[in-house]
Amino acid sequence: MGNENIVLLSSREIEKMRQVGKLAAQLLDHLEKMVKPGISTYELNEEAEKWTKAHGAKSAPLGYGKPPFPASICTSVNDVICHGIPDKKQILKDGDIINIDVTPILDGYHGDTSRTFFVGTPSPIAKKLVEVTEECMYRGINAVRPGGKIGDIGAAIQEYAESQGFSVVRNFVGHGVGRVFHTPPQIPHYGKKGTGKKLRPGMVFTIEPMINEGTWEAEMGDDGWTAYTKDRKLSAQFEHTVAVTNDGVEILTLNR
Repeated sequence: MGNENIVLLSSREIEKMRQVGKLAAQLLDHLEKMVKPGISTYELNEEAEKWTKAHGAKSAPLGYGKPPFPASICTSVNDVICHGIPDKKQILKDGDIINIDVTPILDGYHGDTSRTFFVGTPSPIAKKLVEVTEECMYRGINAVRPGGKIGDIGAAIQEYAESQGFSVVRNFVGHGVGRVFHTPPQIPHYGKKGTGKKLRPGMVFTIEPMINEGTWEAEMGDDGWTAYTKDRKLSAQFEHTVAVTNDGVEILTLNR
């Protein structure tokens, strides 16, 4: 993927990304209130779809890809790394962790963000994993600056995750986003500082580290979407969409 494939967004387009990013953050805030023992992931999905439509947006995941993704959000519980499919039979229970990944489309632009929530009271290892994963995301974001390299992001994430005794998923990466859901550049969450493409103002992409309790290796489920940890230990994820600015980085998926 050469630099010519990377779309640089104008200030007008970045303002559109701020608007949809704020909407995405508000959707997660709304769903967070529902995350309690006894609720199904299907109910979370139905509420997300209803809320998204009520706010004049549509859900990018619904019907995306091959096979077409059958839901409006991804709900990844415990040992699911990402792309978990909401299900009536999947009832959240005390001690679970759940990543909810949302991408509304507003005025043609995608707002992509996710958070991992505790269901009731987490175990000490689950609590540590989720806290470390969120910190990994912010360390990755803080490594973004014009003239820096994509490898700086993954290096910052990997160094911290592994220093805490966890592993970084290799199979899934961050990505460019704007009018199109997934575009170049790819943003690995591991790597070496000073390697990869140069970061330039106007680049907009996700940083979405998936951090595992045990091995980083993944296995795909039969549905063609759900990714599990190979050892069936816990996995957590946090995601923001960011823009490279003239003097640093701006998080676009904030409720402000």
